Amino acid sequence: MTDSPVNNLFKELISVDKSTLQPLYQQVSGQIVNAIQRSYLTKGTKLPGTRMLSELLNVHRNTAVAIYEELASQGWVEIIPNKGTFVLEPKQTTIKIKATSQKVNEAYTYAKTTGFPFQNSLHLVSTVEATSAKFIINDGKPDLRLHPVHQFTRWYSAAMKRKTLVNKWNKTADFFNSTFQTQLCNYLNATRGFHIKPTNLLNTRSTEMSLYVVSQLLLKPKDVVLVGELSNYASNMIFQQTGATIKTIPVDKEGLDITYIKQHFKKNSIRCVYICAHRDYPTTVKLSTQRRLDLLQLAKEYGFAIIEDDFDYDFQFEGSPMLPMASADANGMVIYLGKLGQSLFPSFQTGFVIAPENLISEAKNYLELLDKQGDLIQEQMLSELIYEGEIYRLMKKNIVIYKKRRDLFCQFLTTYFSNTIQWKIPSGGLAVWLQFNPKISLIKLAQETEKHGLHLPKTILYQDKNTCAIRFGFGHLNDEEIEPVITKLKTAYDAIVLK
Repeated sequence: MTDSPVNNLFKELISVDKSTLQPLYQQVSGQIVNAIQRSYLTKGTKLPGTRMLSELLNVHRNTAVAIYEELASQGWVEIIPNKGTFVLEPKQTTIKIKATSQKVNEAYTYAKTTGFPFQNSLHLVSTVEATSAKFIINDGKPDLRLHPVHQFTRWYSAAMKRKTLVNKWNKTADFFNSTFQTQLCNYLNATRGFHIKPTNLLNTRSTEMSLYVVSQLLLKPKDVVLVGELSNYASNMIFQQTGATIKTIPVDKEGLDITYIKQHFKKNSIRCVYICAHRDYPTTVKLSTQRRLDLLQLAKEYGFAIIEDDFDYDFQFEGSPMLPMASADANGMVIYLGKLGQSLFPSFQTGFVIAPENLISEAKNYLELLDKQGDLIQEQMLSELIYEGEIYRLMKKNIVIYKKRRDLFCQFLTTYFSNTIQWKIPSGGLAVWLQFNPKISLIKLAQETEKHGLHLPKTILYQDKNTCAIRFGFGHLNDEEIEPVITKLKTAYDAIVLK
């Protein structure tokens, strides 16, 4: 029986890879399905018993039982007690594809490259770097471990059970978004000084999606976009993808230099100016009140749009956060980008755009092409969390935690780097701008920290003839992790300096 045609077929065509995450029973059942589809195993063929199958594949008998149960549940085989397992032939809906010489599990090997040309984009090259380091520094992301998992499990389950949920899917977008957008408008009006209605609001999956949609509507090839002299690499990639021309503006202790714009640009020569509403990215410098007023006046005079990215409004430690420029914009010059729920898991966060009605109307049409369905469950749940005040309470609770981490981080910086790094304690946000004096090679520093289990991505390193600095995020590090990270940075720094 061990050398029967079916057994030989199994030995020849079926393979098992125990190093992969996919369960063995799924691996094998998938290959048997392929064999049936290609008529290697025809209708009525009796398959090996579970004991024999376990011997042929060198797997546990329980795995063999699971393989046949999986096939039976999908209708590929019939298990007859005391007789065996027999191949069925489901109704043919597609043309059979026969393999040539490959094993069954390799018959669907997909091509690695296209057989036709397409447009490559250098602007969209991934910035992700592989690392096995224990600690990975970012540019100021929240700590996802603070997400209230148990509470959200309950809230999410409750949202799923709403009887009105299915009905909402059958309504128009304007209908089922109205409740969430109304609640979001109420929240923003109360916390950020707005006086908006849902017609001024577009909610998206993220601030990056918000900026992408706005850029598609606002920019044409060769349009001039002004950004800070160091600026945010992610937003620059989006601008460059539209074909826009990016020009940098100096940033000093009061933020973006508005006088420089007046001196070097003429009316109608600028399409938009991108700024960070609270703290300049990456330097964390706050744009002064006077320069905010000057920029609003200049936008009206020169006819350009202001894209105000308020990426860290939720993390203000000292005093009250400054209200957005968009809240005082009577001339429709500002497009405001924000994010709700930064203390939550990314899948529960939502980005939004606030702008005059005519722009939002066009943006909604564009978004419908990208994300028509949206996430009704997320919106249902966020509506309730806003209404019940949970979003605000969670934000306030986490601010206390992040403020403590900021203070501890700066305390250890003083202990280990008092004479070699310059920084200012930020009034908010989850990152500190570290400037090295004397200057060193930050690339070599990153290579050295990697040896000690600390990863510094290239996207947080800023070095040119005038700058040697790191935008060092601390928010994702808890109290027990901060000092080990600083000591690893110090060890790597000393190694670089002594070479």
